[in-house]
Amino acid sequence: MDIRPLTPTYAVSPQIEPTDIYAIREAGFTTIICNRPDMEVPPAVQSDAIRTAAEAAGLEFKDLPVTHQTLTPEIIAEQKRILDGSSGPVLAYCASGTRSSILWSLGQAGERPADEIIAATAQAGYDLAGLRPQIEQLAKS
Repeated sequence: MDIRPLTPTYAVSPQIEPTDIYAIREAGFTTIICNRPDMEVPPAVQSDAIRTAAEAAGLEFKDLPVTHQTLTPEIIAEQKRILDGSSGPVLAYCASGTRSSILWSLGQAGERPADEIIAATAQAGYDLAGLRPQIEQLAKS
């Protein structure tokens, strides 16, 4: 498991497994967001398997799969709503953590400076500098 914090209350990760759930809870997370579509993974790590393990451990689980084609303002807003409504730190995962980082970055537009957003993702190992124009445009709207 490779948890990469972007803020004290939001971290991203590549694909997790049901056996990771207790370590995630012990790390202080209260909510898990799955940003990976089930069609990308075998049944053992599809959202229902992760949900079952997460809920058994007392964690909230949200399934919000995203692809490049389904990355919409509504998905960005829903990811932000889940983060803002969580009772504690949130861990979002996808294949590598990139999609979860992109969702966070676009959701933070207008709330944090673009430089801060890009620096946070870069520190976690995700080079999202190419998103700067989108972040800046969203911040204006």
